[in-house]
Amino acid sequence: MTPPPVPPPAPPPPVDPEKVARQRFFAIGLFRLSGAFVVMFGILILMQRFAWVQGGKAKAMGLIFVIVGLFQYMIVPRLLLSLFRRRPRP
Repeated sequence: MTPPPVPPPAPPPPVDPEKVARQRFFAIGLFRLSGAFVVMFGILILMQRFAWVQGGKAKAMGLIFVIVGLFQYMIVPRLLLSLFRRRPRP
């Protein structure tokens, strides 16, 4: 006896472009907001507002946080936009 044939998979549901655009806009805004928070945290470290890091280590650590936050605030949203504009490969 042979097994019964397997039915083909169901086609994916249609994608609502407006919903996708809202999700992408939310993701870009979230990256910008988190980048701004990282920059503010780095500035607080530079100002030595925390007891757990002081002196030269605070300046180095704060500078690293500020640079990473600026990258996340300015560059990452543009990279996401270029990624979102590409057509998906079949």
